[in-house]
Amino acid sequence: MKLTALGSGVGGAGLADGLQRVVGENLAVIVNTGDNFDLHGLRLAPDLDTVMYTLADIANSETGSGIAGDTFNNLDMISRYGGEDWFRIGDRELATHLLRTQLLKGGSTLTRTTLSLAQSLGVRARILPMANEPVATIVNTNAGELAFQEYFVHRRWQPILKSYRFYGIDKARVTPEITAALQTAQAIIFCPSNPFVGVEPILSVKGMRDLIKQARVPRIAVSPIIGGESLDGVTAKMFKELGMEPSAFQVARLLRGAIDRFVLDRLDEAQAPLIKDLGMRVWVTDTLVRTQADRERLAREIVEWVS
Repeated sequence: MKLTALGSGVGGAGLADGLQRVVGENLAVIVNTGDNFDLHGLRLAPDLDTVMYTLADIANSETGSGIAGDTFNNLDMISRYGGEDWFRIGDRELATHLLRTQLLKGGSTLTRTTLSLAQSLGVRARILPMANEPVATIVNTNAGELAFQEYFVHRRWQPILKSYRFYGIDKARVTPEITAALQTAQAIIFCPSNPFVGVEPILSVKGMRDLIKQARVPRIAVSPIIGGESLDGVTAKMFKELGMEPSAFQVARLLRGAIDRFVLDRLDEAQAPLIKDLGMRVWVTDTLVRTQADRERLAREIVEWVS
């Protein structure tokens, strides 16, 4: 079965890993790039890297980012020089950023660069940036406008969110690789990701939403909200600060039109009728995935459902 997944962050990477274990190279993963930024003259792509490291089975499962067993000698030296050290780049991970920056400066697209890096790490799925053009998520908070990583990592997502926007999104276009992935997919799966700054940037790329709506295949979303909470903490906080109740139903409502099926946790089974009233088919199961076995079990359930 050929699958195309959309996602970002640890939650998105986790289910993508499960799907890769089930369908292997028949998986394409479209990843948010609104959190990409420059640091120390290097181009960083946190969501892309989280997905890539997870699918390569080298991710640091304790922190949710970076490479397992990495050291930080380079970062320690940057600190001694008085440089910015709030974004922790490990010594092994530094190679990713160096090569990405080199390839991009040499004229390679972000898509070709990402596919090359992922292939070198033995990733079987195709990891596809949502666009080759740079897009930056900007959040408006009680501390002013902040670039996403400044808000999320440096400020530890403590400022109160008022609104957000995607700078450069008007110039972003769907790539040929994404077009092919969506048009040939036998199912499209929205992995559990922040709907505001993880999924919405992807859907905001010109042509993306239309391609998804035109697909005559199951379009399924897995809720990132379980029992009113989110694993990352920030997603539920954003819901509240934007005036919405953090719930599986609200996630389904936000994605209405882009999906026709919804997966929610047993804790939220009471919301199933509300989601069905939105015109969606509903599957209730255990969606909390902490281990590789959990990821594969949920992925297999989803594949069996769409089959």
